Amino acid sequence: MKKTKDIALPLGLGRQPKRRPARVADMVREELAMLFLQGIKEPRLLNVTVTRVSMTDDLRQAVIYYTVAGTPWQEKEAALGWERAKGFIRSYLAKQLQLRHAPQPVFKLDKTVAKQERIEQLLAEIKDEENESTP
Repeated sequence: MKKTKDIALPLGLGRQPKRRPARVADMVREELAMLFLQGIKEPRLLNVTVTRVSMTDDLRQAVIYYTVAGTPWQEKEAALGWERAKGFIRSYLAKQLQLRHAPQPVFKLDKTVAKQERIEQLLAEIKDEENESTP
């Protein structure tokens, strides 16, 4: 039996990402939005915004990224709220999505918004310093 070598293809020419996990991730995000609109009972999740959702290829795990409008203490409280509501959210998603296996939700705090705000603040400071130095 002849062995074949794995050839490294240039960026963009390799295996394309699967479309179904992306579609299911969009459906999960929409269902979470509906759940928040209907009024979720967990008070620690009132200041939470779901920013994005990604699914594993086998659709068994949904990684839910969120931000919290508030202090670091409220971020910790939101994490506790997500953990408390995890079972309810999983059963709600199972009922709404009608998949073979209900995806296990994993919640992660999305730091990209805070990083973006910090970069914008630094750029504004640089612009102000340039304006002050020019006569």
